[in-house]
Amino acid sequence: MTRQELAQQQCAPQKGAHRRIEGEALALALKDLHGWIEVDKHLAKDFQFGDYDQVVNFVNQVAAIAKSQDHHPDIMFGANRVRVVFTTHSVRSISINDLICAARIEAMRDAG
Repeated sequence: MTRQELAQQQCAPQKGAHRRIEGEALALALKDLHGWIEVDKHLAKDFQFGDYDQVVNFVNQVAAIAKSQDHHPDIMFGANRVRVVFTTHSVRSISINDLICAARIEAMRDAG
């Protein structure tokens, strides 16, 4: 599924190890989600900004995406950077929901 197709999907409850996205399937998805990486069964990306106002605006936009999808990342931020980390606790790994939210963040960034 392409990043654009993922961004059109809606998150849904995920349960069970069979819902995990791992190995070749994850590697294929990450090719289209530039900058997103797998770290200890979490999906993460670091973003850089010119100033703190841009950081706060981005964090608020990510929070709105997370709320709309009922899938909430860890967000760490500082003066000019943000790290967004998704995982699906119910499967103890990365699921389609994490990929959907990452794709939605990328679509939001593309829209400017």
